[in-house]
Amino acid sequence: MEEQIRQLKEMIDCSTKIVFFGGAGVSTESGIPDFRSKDGLYNQHDIQFDQYRPEYLLSHSCLVDKPEVYFEFHRQKMDTRNIKPNRAHEYLAKLEQKGKLIGVVTQNIDGLHQKAGSKKVFEIHGSALRNYCMNCGKKYDRDYIFDSKEAIPTCSCGGCIRPDITLYEEGLPEDQVQGALKALSEADMLIIGGTSLTVYPAASFINYFRGERLAVINESEIGIKAAENTLIIKRKIGEVFDALDQMG
Repeated sequence: MEEQIRQLKEMIDCSTKIVFFGGAGVSTESGIPDFRSKDGLYNQHDIQFDQYRPEYLLSHSCLVDKPEVYFEFHRQKMDTRNIKPNRAHEYLAKLEQKGKLIGVVTQNIDGLHQKAGSKKVFEIHGSALRNYCMNCGKKYDRDYIFDSKEAIPTCSCGGCIRPDITLYEEGLPEDQVQGALKALSEADMLIIGGTSLTVYPAASFINYFRGERLAVINESEIGIKAAENTLIIKRKIGEVFDALDQMG
């Protein structure tokens, strides 16, 4: 891996407008399970939820048709308030501070990039740390749903309070998408990490990248055919970024 790390460092050193596109694998080293691996959220067995498909538990249909089930699942599986950023989040924040990184495009909803200090973060699947009323739009703090004693958290107007995340059957947040696509189109280097690029439409965003330097850091195969000159490193992203950080 040493030679690949050297190549990656050279690419970063030559770049001034880097964008990072990341998925669940970025947060697994913080203790947050991904979705599709053998230990991922979709493969965890819980007698309380086993009768439902994992995708259903994270869908708009579940929120509307079975809100008690939806909110119980959300409280048990989506609470990342006490999770700390890892080496990957911290390295990306440093890259931004150096003026090299122009944006992080994340599919994660845990807010760990911001906790690490990143400012230019495009959360294309929203955040579990924000909540709002589906009726009047009133905003609620990150603790409201997790700490509420109500099975279905209710606003003063009578509406249902939901997390500001993109569920199955819902469209992506337009402002975050536009910001992400603009950053990708302006980037001279793209680093893809911790994602197999199998979730659409998010995976299609990388088609907006027109730069010359592309690196992929992921333990498993990715769902697209990489260009011939793409640097591919099949290791944990935190391990790779830690090695880069030690090189200075």
